[in-house]
Amino acid sequence: MASIEFVVIEAADTAAADSFYTAAFGMGGRVRVRASEEPTTGFRGFTLSLVVPGPATVDGFVGRALDAGAVALKPAAKSLWGYGGVVQAPDGTIWTVASSSKKDTGTDTRRIDDFVLQLGVADVAASKRFYVDRGFDVAKSYGRKYVELGPPSSPVKLALYGRRALAKVAGVSAEGEGSHRLAVGSDAGPFTDPDGFVWEAASS
Repeated sequence: MASIEFVVIEAADTAAADSFYTAAFGMGGRVRVRASEEPTTGFRGFTLSLVVPGPATVDGFVGRALDAGAVALKPAAKSLWGYGGVVQAPDGTIWTVASSSKKDTGTDTRRIDDFVLQLGVADVAASKRFYVDRGFDVAKSYGRKYVELGPPSSPVKLALYGRRALAKVAGVSAEGEGSHRLAVGSDAGPFTDPDGFVWEAASS
């Protein structure tokens, strides 16, 4: 059963990126940074998502990210599905922080229940088949709209959206080109998926 061990964010200023992620999210080994100046513009086709216990924890992570230099794309607010917000890190990576709970206990636990890599793909059904062929189990599947992959124990979960749908969730235009500025460390790698996302062996 395939799983994701970590993600690599590629940034022009690695020291600044490391400092931001330590201050904002404290992700430890699940998020790594390395240098890259590959051209990239607009939406990079992915987001990283923190699923947390409640609204106070959402506000805590969003607040620390903004204090560390992130830009708010969607202020934290209630929705039909819960409570969440979207920020963009100084290196350009988009992060969502969300909870299925709308009840605010007033306690910021700083606990992360799930860390999810969300990929915006051209064809959700085709990408689902691609990843299943590489050892990923399907946890949830909603036709051509949304798929969750990977075991519950995976340090990083994987979700597939249509590219435009994911951009809408993030609050940005779906237009973009150039490097994704992302690599995925997994026991399923190395390979490049149909949308150009690069996967590497987790031991590398």
